[in-house]
Amino acid sequence: SVVHAPHLAQPLVMNLNKANIADTDVAGKRVLMRVDFNVPQDKKTGEITNNQRIVGAIPTIKLALDKGAKAVVLMSHLGRPDGKPNASMSLKPVAVRLGELMGRPVTFLPECVGAEV
Repeated sequence: SVVHAPHLAQPLVMNLNKANIADTDVAGKRVLMRVDFNVPQDKKTGEITNNQRIVGAIPTIKLALDKGAKAVVLMSHLGRPDGKPNASMSLKPVAVRLGELMGRPVTFLPECVGAEV
């Protein structure tokens, strides 16, 4: 795709091709995958009320594992915690539900940096 940018000497060319897991050799590698697990939860119980976003990510996660990925590391967020820890916005219930839906263990890391990670 070419973007018209009259202030530039040459046209700005953008490559809109994205990596496709089906065409990528992931055998023996760690795969970092951004997923949208911002799922609705019951305000009182914290129970996930609609798991469609989790279900929608499973085929891609399974494909990476089936292609021999050493690990699939999933990144997501839940709500808008304003840069502070907020237990009501933890992705732990999502990890539990993902494990149930996939029929295999899913390891939840409560932190994204530090010695524990």
